[in-house]
Amino acid sequence: MLLILSGHSFRYECENLCRLFFPYSPVQVPDSPPEDLPAGPYALTEVRLTAEGWFCSVTAGDGERSLTGQAYSPAPDEYTLTNLLYSLLSRLTGFTPPWGMLTGVHPVKLLRQHVGRLGFEEGGEDFRQKWHVSSGKTDLAKQVLSAQRQAVEALSPRDFSLYVGIPFCPTRCAYCSFISQDIANAGKLVAPYLELLLGEIARTAQIAQGLGIRLCSVYIGGGTPTTLSAEQLARLCGQITGLFDMSACTEFTVEAGRPDTITWEKLGALKAAGVTRVSVNPQTMIAQVLRNIGRDHSPEAVEEAFALAHKAGFRDINADLIVGLPGDSLDGFIYSLDKVLALSPTNVTVHCLALKKGASITHEEDSLGLHKKTAETAAMVEHSIQRLGGLGFVPYYLYRQTRMAGNLENTGWALPGSACRYNIYTMDESGTVIACGAGGVTKLKDPCSDDLTRVFNFKYPHEYISRQAEILERKDGMEVTLRGLLDRL
Repeated sequence: MLLILSGHSFRYECENLCRLFFPYSPVQVPDSPPEDLPAGPYALTEVRLTAEGWFCSVTAGDGERSLTGQAYSPAPDEYTLTNLLYSLLSRLTGFTPPWGMLTGVHPVKLLRQHVGRLGFEEGGEDFRQKWHVSSGKTDLAKQVLSAQRQAVEALSPRDFSLYVGIPFCPTRCAYCSFISQDIANAGKLVAPYLELLLGEIARTAQIAQGLGIRLCSVYIGGGTPTTLSAEQLARLCGQITGLFDMSACTEFTVEAGRPDTITWEKLGALKAAGVTRVSVNPQTMIAQVLRNIGRDHSPEAVEEAFALAHKAGFRDINADLIVGLPGDSLDGFIYSLDKVLALSPTNVTVHCLALKKGASITHEEDSLGLHKKTAETAAMVEHSIQRLGGLGFVPYYLYRQTRMAGNLENTGWALPGSACRYNIYTMDESGTVIACGAGGVTKLKDPCSDDLTRVFNFKYPHEYISRQAEILERKDGMEVTLRGLLDRL
């Protein structure tokens, strides 16, 4: 896909729209317009000042035919240009994306802005029309916005959530693009990593106490945190509960994740440490599909892990499923969802397969269908919406990723009273999240606006270990920034 820019700097959004319609054709942006248009897909985008105003023009082609659109705006306007580009690419390909023009991660956050200006119903309709979002996805986003309301309104500017990252897994899933490393190759890093992580947590607790900010939720994710031993998990959780003021913390989640890492001893350690919510993530309940994605556990192991978690006294248990996995089908997904629901989870998160550069499965590997089963993937998602909604689950958080199957979404569903506040705050970006560990991203929320200041930890365990002094320096800088934001109150 060739994207030609002339007279404007709106490359980012134009490139995302081209990728939306031509996901298997890498977008190339030349430094200057070519002499001849290519035989394959292309988009020529132009903005220039004329006597009548700013003139926007787009010509899009696929090598066989081309379409052109033009519009005027009173100022150089990204929306006018990208709206033209979206409309022409949709006509050219015959594809109408369910989320319309939206390519960002947080559509519900954008909906919140429309509703804030115009009210719930009128704002929802303005959101749908302006961004060409389907009625179904608009309704889904509105349900999520309503479900988040209580948690968002309960948040004080001095509240924060704590994220702790454990970047290790028993094996690496074939679809995974995260920074997690399998324990066979990175096992020697676990002990030194944990020692330094405990130090970063201690520094964070010191900052929180000094600033007078209040911890409201904790989330230990990964990777697979239960790759750690029961003793290591007890130390990690004990460091948190022992150093932070937990009096206002209403939830403590550990993403147990892989059932092949879950034992009675580990669950007991988590329960004793005050953990209130765990995840047991099958992704699918079909043995062959599990093998396709490089998972060593069986569907029966998922059932055993759920039984152990219930026996250990955990009330809130999440299960993740992924639609669009290699070798899966609509009937297979229906079977997996039914099997998971029979285990009595309080949360079910439905993800869409998103193949990124770090995954061992790539877009070129199409022997199993993978991403190109757009209609079937959409049917899986629609079934999950109808099935979970019909059982009283409510969609309470939603986010999207690049290169996502069917250009759809990831949605967390919860039974009433069991929504995870951390998931709301981090995806809605409505509150401060302080992150510790490799790959962690701290988000400092401006109490007077929607602005966020991000502070990044190093991604990989070996970097985290070798550059720990820099991690702590960034925590010092975070303290200065956060103090400045709080002084605005």
